[in-house]
Amino acid sequence: MTTDKQNEVIYLPLGNMDSEHCALIVDKGLAGVKGIESHKVELNNRRAAIIVENHEVVAEAIKAIQSLGYSVVTVKKTFPVLGMSCASCAGSVQTVTQAQLGVIAAEVNFATGNLTVEYLPNMTDTAQLQKAVQSAGYDLLVENETKQQETLESIHEKAVKTLKKKTIWAIIISFPIMVIGMFFMDMPYANEIMWALATPVVLWLGRGFFINTWKQAKHRSVNMDTLVASSTGIAYIFSVFNILIPEFWQQRGLEAHMYFEAAAVIIAFILLGKLLEEKAKSNTSSAIKKLMGLQPQTAFVVQADGTEKEIPIEEVRADDLILVKPGEKIAVDGLVVSGSSYVDESMLSGEPLPVLKKENEKVFASTINQKGSFRFKAMKVGKETMLAQIIRMVQDAQGSKAPVQRLVDKIAGVFVPTVIGTAMTTFILWIILGGENGLVHGLLAAITVLIIACPCALGLATPTAIMVGIGKGAEKGILIKDAESLELAKKVNAVILDKTGTITEGKPEVTGIQWLHNDDSAKTILFSIEKQSEHPLANAVVSYLSKVSYLSKVENFESITGQGVKANFNNEIYFVGNKKLLIENHIGIADMLQQQADEWSKQFKTVIWFSDSKQALSVLAISDKIKDTSAQAIKALQAMGIDLYMLTGDNEATAKAIAEQTGIGHYKAEVLPQHKADFVKALQERGNIVAMVGDGINDSIALSTADVSIAMGKGSDIAMDVAKMTIISSDLTKIPQAIKLSKQTVAAIKQNLFWAFIYNLIGIPIAAGVLYPINGFLLNPMIAGAAMALSSVSVVSNSLRLKWKK
Repeated sequence: MTTDKQNEVIYLPLGNMDSEHCALIVDKGLAGVKGIESHKVELNNRRAAIIVENHEVVAEAIKAIQSLGYSVVTVKKTFPVLGMSCASCAGSVQTVTQAQLGVIAAEVNFATGNLTVEYLPNMTDTAQLQKAVQSAGYDLLVENETKQQETLESIHEKAVKTLKKKTIWAIIISFPIMVIGMFFMDMPYANEIMWALATPVVLWLGRGFFINTWKQAKHRSVNMDTLVASSTGIAYIFSVFNILIPEFWQQRGLEAHMYFEAAAVIIAFILLGKLLEEKAKSNTSSAIKKLMGLQPQTAFVVQADGTEKEIPIEEVRADDLILVKPGEKIAVDGLVVSGSSYVDESMLSGEPLPVLKKENEKVFASTINQKGSFRFKAMKVGKETMLAQIIRMVQDAQGSKAPVQRLVDKIAGVFVPTVIGTAMTTFILWIILGGENGLVHGLLAAITVLIIACPCALGLATPTAIMVGIGKGAEKGILIKDAESLELAKKVNAVILDKTGTITEGKPEVTGIQWLHNDDSAKTILFSIEKQSEHPLANAVVSYLSKVSYLSKVENFESITGQGVKANFNNEIYFVGNKKLLIENHIGIADMLQQQADEWSKQFKTVIWFSDSKQALSVLAISDKIKDTSAQAIKALQAMGIDLYMLTGDNEATAKAIAEQTGIGHYKAEVLPQHKADFVKALQERGNIVAMVGDGINDSIALSTADVSIAMGKGSDIAMDVAKMTIISSDLTKIPQAIKLSKQTVAAIKQNLFWAFIYNLIGIPIAAGVLYPINGFLLNPMIAGAAMALSSVSVVSNSLRLKWKK
C-alpha cells in the first residue's frame, strides 16, 4: 500500500459478506471509487483484492464498502514512539509507517509521543511496523497495554532524570567558559581552559545530538538534532582549528576567534529547554493521570457463604456481588441489589451534589460512596467500565489531530532542510559581500541561523492546546472524542435540541388514564404490549400498571417509527401510540375519550391512545418534567448569538408548551427520526454550523449528520457511540461550557502558531545578519540558543494557561 510500489495487490478482509448478491453489491461499490486500477471480490475468501494508484485510495475503498453496510476487518492501535526529539521526527515516523503495505492510516502526535495506526491484519502486524520505524532510527513500544504504560513511565522517568543531570552539569561547566569568553579572554591559557571545559559539554553531555544526527543522516533525513549538532559542532571544530593553527588567520591579517563559549552555552540552553519542555508536556496530560489515579485497587466480594473477601480489582468478574462500605470507592460498574446510600459522582459528571443510589439503580467505578452501605452486582469490569471508557476516549481524543495541525505538519516536514539551506546561503553571501571579516561573520551567522530555528515550537503549538482542552473538558464532565470537534464547536451558530431526555428529565410519568370500559383484561393487554417496547413513554405506562399480570402470549410485536407499536393477542390486533396511528388504521374514537384527550392536550400533556382493530379502548396522559437547568442553558446559548431549535416526536400542544416555558423560538412537533436528519441538512445548506443534541436511538441519524454531535450521558449507548461529544451528567449548561472551552482552545492554538511562526520569521533573518548593514548588529549564538529554548517552553506554557481559565 505505497505510493512508490506499482501494481501492489491490497487484500481487504470483509467481515459480513456471505452471498453472491453481497459480493455483487461490494463489486459495484468498488467500481465507483476513483484511483482503483482494478479489483476483484472473492466470495470464498471473503475479501476484495484491489490494485490502487496510491495508499489514500485504500481508505476511500474501505469507506465505500462500509457505506454499503459491509465491514472491513482492520486493527487500530496506539504505540509510544521512542527517540523522537522534534516535530520533524514525528513527520519521519508518520511517513515511514504510512508507506508500509497494509497500513490504512497513520498519525504521530509529537506532544503525546504516540503513533496511532490503522492497518489490515492480513497484510501486516506490529512486528513489521516496529521494524519499519526502527529502520528510520526510532523505535516502537509494542508490549501489552498495562506493561506498555509501566515500561513507558519507567523509560520516561529515567530519561528525565538523565536529562536533568546533563542539564545541571552543562550549566555548571558552561558558566566559567562564558565568564572567561566574555571578560577574561586575555588571561593566560584562556583558550586552552575553555577548550578543556567545552569538550565534555559538547562531546559528552551533548553527544545525544550528534548520535541522533548520524542516525538521521544514515536514513537521508534531518531533524532538530541536525541543526543543534551542525551549529555546535562547527563552532567547536572552528575554535579547535583556531587554537591549533592560529597563523592561518594571522597571515591574512585576521584574528583567530574562539567560540567555545557559544558551543557549550548553546548545548546547556537547549538541554535546559528540553527539560522544561518535558516537564510542561507531562503537565498537559495531567487530566489522564488524574483519571487513572481515581481507579480503586481492591474490592470486597461477597462469597456464596455470605462472607466478605477483599480481592484485587483485576480479579473482579461480571455478576460478582460486591459490598461497598461508607467512604469507599466503588470498584466496578454495576446495579444496586440491596441497601442505599448517597454517592459522589462528581469525577464523572462534574456535578458537586451526591446522588442517592437505591435498589435497581446503576453505580459506576471510582465514584465515592458517602455514609451508607449497599451491595451491588458487577455488570461491567476492567476495560468495560465507564471510567475505563472515558480514559480511553480522552487518550484517543488527545492523540487526534485538529485540521490545522495537518498543515503545520507539512510545514514542519520541510522546515529543517529549509533552515539548513538558509544557513548555507547566509554563509556564502557573507563570504561574497562581507569584506575582510566575511568568513568569520558568515560562519557565525550560519551557526546562529541553525541554532535559532525551532521546529519544536511549531510541532507543539496545536497538540499541547488540544491535550489541555480535552483534559479540562473531561474534568468538567464533557467528553470530547476528537480534536476536530473541539476546534469546530466554536463556530456553531445553530443548536438543535431533542425534547425528551435532553430538555426534559426523560422520566415521563402517567398522570391520568381514561378507559372506554373499565376492563381488567384490556389493562393486562396494554401492560404486556408496552412491556416489550423500549420507548421512555412505554416505560411510564409499564411503571403505572406495574401491579397488572404479564401476558406472554402477545405476539408479532412491531414498532412503527414515529407513531407507536402494534401487536397480536388472541387473533386481535392492538395499537398503542399517537392519534395519527389510529387515523391511518381507520379506528373509531368515542366522544368521551376525545374530549378527555383534548383537555389533557390543553394542559400540554402527551396523549397516548390504546385501541384494538376497531375502536379506541383508552387514552392516557403522560408528562415529562423540564430539567431545572434547561432554561438557564438555553438562555446562555442565546446570549452567545446561537439560534436554537427543538425537534420532537411529541404532539404540537406539548411541543409548544415546552418551547414557551424554556424560551425556544423555533420548534417542530411530530418529527420522525429521518426528518430530524433532513432538518439538520436544511440548516447546513443555509450555511449554518449545526450542533445536534440528543439522547436516544431515534437521534442517532441526526447526530451523525450534524457538524458537532452531542449526546446526553444518561441516554442510549448508540447515541453516545455516534456523538463526538458526550455530556456525562446530561446537564444542558455543559453545552455553552463546551463551546466556550472550544473558543479558548482555538484561541490558544492561534496564539501558539502566531508566536511560533513570528519567532522563526523574525529570528532567522536577524540571525543571518540582516541588521548588520543598518546598525552593525550581529546576534550572538548564545542568545540564539536561549531564544530557541524559550520558544518551545513559551508555547507549552501558553497551552497550560487553559487549565486556569474559567
